[in-house]
Amino acid sequence: MLTTPNRPLIAPSLLAADFAHLAQEAIAVERAGADWLHLDIMDGHFVPNITFGPLVVKAIRKHTSLPLDAHLMIAPADPYIAAFAEAGADHISVHPESGPHLHRTLQLIRSLGKKSGVVLNPATSIEAVVNVLDITDIIMVMTVNPGFGGQAFIASQLSKIAALRRLIDDSGHNIILQVDGGITPKTAPAVLEAGATCLIAGTAVYGAPDYAAAIEALRPRLPQPPEFGPGGG
Repeated sequence: MLTTPNRPLIAPSLLAADFAHLAQEAIAVERAGADWLHLDIMDGHFVPNITFGPLVVKAIRKHTSLPLDAHLMIAPADPYIAAFAEAGADHISVHPESGPHLHRTLQLIRSLGKKSGVVLNPATSIEAVVNVLDITDIIMVMTVNPGFGGQAFIASQLSKIAALRRLIDDSGHNIILQVDGGITPKTAPAVLEAGATCLIAGTAVYGAPDYAAAIEALRPRLPQPPEFGPGGG
């Protein structure tokens, strides 16, 4: 299982790391307790920013055992999926808008032995995933508009997260519900209450002086066992 009760997955986004020291930054969050490492792949066309491609993913793969969670903000996506799979990405998520045949794209990702994901922008309806739940491993809700880190959380997306939680539960499929954008210790509780099982955090982790403390701050506190006084127990 990818999740445990009351403990969401935390996936720091390398977009917020020091690009001059990506290997060290990947190692640092792994040691700090991250569950996945999130990779934002941007092409300057589908979104207004350019980050990195398969060669950088391949270089990072050598330095961490964390699952590499690749979010392809590129169009078209299909011609590059094999390259990211070969580079070492463990999960590959795409936007419905990045190609004409979402079902075929998800089939391709799975045929390469990778986990498949669908990403919903703030204006994208949950209807986009209804007919592909059986071949989807991850659904990501963007709570900012994609393209840049450090944006403010869009609270209207909480109802979408809750609706997707119900859809996933009713489907019977084991699908991770990710949320990406504006995740901080302040916004995380509402996101988790709505049903998310994985939080992607950029500046909330990489902008903090203590990565381990920042990661733990995003997780809900587990119930503590009762304390017994003298003669108790």
